[in-house]
Amino acid sequence: MKTPSSLDFLSESLRRLPGVGPKSAQRMAYHLMQHDREGASQLARALMQAVDNLHHCAKCHTFTERDICETCLDPDRDTRLLCVVETPADQLMIEQTLTYKGAYFVLMGRLSPLDGIGPKDLHLDRLIARATDGQVKEVVLATNFTNEGEATAHYISETLKSRGLTVSRIARGVPVGGELEYVDAGTIARAMLDRRST
Repeated sequence: MKTPSSLDFLSESLRRLPGVGPKSAQRMAYHLMQHDREGASQLARALMQAVDNLHHCAKCHTFTERDICETCLDPDRDTRLLCVVETPADQLMIEQTLTYKGAYFVLMGRLSPLDGIGPKDLHLDRLIARATDGQVKEVVLATNFTNEGEATAHYISETLKSRGLTVSRIARGVPVGGELEYVDAGTIARAMLDRRST
């Protein structure tokens, strides 16, 4: 049986989401059309609204509906601190900890030479301009602890240190509530190297 082209197009479109394979996309498409057509319409409207209204903040590069996002406009933020993250989702996670009250710069990715992503693709020129604006005293690198995230942090660190800025890196180690016997050796090794006095 040949599926209608509109259903195929919907399935293929859903496959663009991370972690969604062909079978999952097909199940979602059938579910939306069979059981939740109103939900499908709402999803379509929400996607169109997001595409039409969201753009990058002129200062920190995160998503916003204004020229400058609410975080950058917040007068209570400590503009001497600039936290560099890979994605808006990473920024949101740091915000949810309620421990950081500085400014941000969102890279919208990470260096990945194998995928053809270099410094220009991450707008590192904008980061450098922001970090050397005379207000920033410390740049906190909060990229992920993947090979690409580490390479990105190293590149940014070397670039900013050469301009006289203080650069720090978020700590890594054993997660809260984690039991050592279940933690991988690399994480334990890093926790030992990054230990601090009590």
